[in-house]
Amino acid sequence: MSGDVSLIRPFATVSMSDVDIVGGKNASLGEMIRNLRKLKIDVPDGFATTADAYRAFVADNRIGPAIAEHLKRLKNGAENLEKCGAAIRAQIRAGEFSEGFRQQIQAAYANLCRKAGGKNISVAVRSSATAEDLPGASFAGQLETFLNVRGEQAVLEALRGCFASLFTDRAIAYRESRGFDHMKVAVSVGVQRMVRSDKAGSGVMFSIDTETGFPDVVLINAAWGLGEYVVQGIVDPDEYVVFKPLLAQPKLKPIIEKRSGAKERKLVYGARGGKTTRNVSTTLRQRQSFVLDDAEILTLARWAAAIEQHYGRPMDMEWAKDGETGKLFVVQARPETVESRRIAGALKSYTLKQKGKELVRGLAIGSAIAAGKVCRLKSAHESHRFPDGAILVTEMTDPDWGPIMKRASAIVTAHGGRTSHAAIVSRELGLPAIVGASGATRLLKDGDNVTVSCAEGDEGVVYKGLLKFAETELAIDRIPKTRTHVMFNMADPAAALRWWRLPADGIGLARMEFII
Repeated sequence: MSGDVSLIRPFATVSMSDVDIVGGKNASLGEMIRNLRKLKIDVPDGFATTADAYRAFVADNRIGPAIAEHLKRLKNGAENLEKCGAAIRAQIRAGEFSEGFRQQIQAAYANLCRKAGGKNISVAVRSSATAEDLPGASFAGQLETFLNVRGEQAVLEALRGCFASLFTDRAIAYRESRGFDHMKVAVSVGVQRMVRSDKAGSGVMFSIDTETGFPDVVLINAAWGLGEYVVQGIVDPDEYVVFKPLLAQPKLKPIIEKRSGAKERKLVYGARGGKTTRNVSTTLRQRQSFVLDDAEILTLARWAAAIEQHYGRPMDMEWAKDGETGKLFVVQARPETVESRRIAGALKSYTLKQKGKELVRGLAIGSAIAAGKVCRLKSAHESHRFPDGAILVTEMTDPDWGPIMKRASAIVTAHGGRTSHAAIVSRELGLPAIVGASGATRLLKDGDNVTVSCAEGDEGVVYKGLLKFAETELAIDRIPKTRTHVMFNMADPAAALRWWRLPADGIGLARMEFII
């Protein structure tokens, strides 16, 4: 291991042709650093360990046969998932790095510190699997990330944690369901200079509307502090929507929607000597203020459009603002994996046939309707209580909830935005979901019969009772072409994007009472 210089690769030396070497996440960071800085898109510097570094670690510590044996026992039912994952992770965490690899990490980290003009600078240590962030597979937070890591020894410990996270229970289950060979998937680890977003804000953005697949907008979510709380759906973020076709005109401000989120908590750097991060409450002023001003929103939107153009496909990106310098950065970019692959040849339309008492409302994910009994869970460990086809109601979800979500007919979370874990996975599963439904876990009781409707615009509503609804499928390619230009008049502007796939020549007329 010690003589192989390829075990460490600076981001600036890799590109998307190196996914098998440094994984999708790190390859994409290198791609942007090499090709998009000329467009003044800022990406924090760093380096990546290679897939060979992981394989050498496994070989040097002679743990490959043990990993294979545990996975074999899992497959034949001799060992359950929890026991299998715990055993493999324990063996990896007990492994030692070779002296040569330690020296390479020390040199790469020292070089990063030197470039930053500091000593023991703070870095993010992120896992990047060699099958991750591909157009057909979203590992959606399966592996571990460590934030505000300082010092060579702490970086090495975080690296070991990333290696072990290749075998978290949720990662094993995901690969099993998608047919990935566990022994052929390796993990690269990215070590990236931290952006002081704990003193400002951060979030997620998509170069496509995540609900409808409408390609002409950029969707941005923003919250105070480090970005993990936006991704995990712990906070209700701000939401901004920007119309892409007008971004090239500097005199225009094509922000077509701004919604302020509650943003009640934020993740910041931990106190020295303790945990690396800590959760704190936001101030009243922060809760009532937008995280980004209009100029920053437009800058991020232009970056999203440029990144999409470079990659040639809709993209899912993470961004951060440095509170010390005021600069914006893109810290991750991956292909959007749901709406961009949706078949455009048919549209399903759902309509409520009757109305009931409204119980809660939040952001609608999808446009479907589902009815069933509420099952309210506090933790993914309560999966044994969840009956197939029930309505899942909880505070928020993370990858551990995946097996439960697959069995649900709809999902309601009290927190989160359109880019939260619950929203992303609901889209992948084709389930109606309502996120950021304040009070949901208090107002929706176990066993209640409810109807979850996401078919009434941007906001989804949970109604009391099992209401009747209709589902209609329309084949777009069967709609005849007409010599007369056909346009839509729609009263509700929130519904306009849902019908973009129809062969209409325009959509107009937003009535004043709906806007108000």
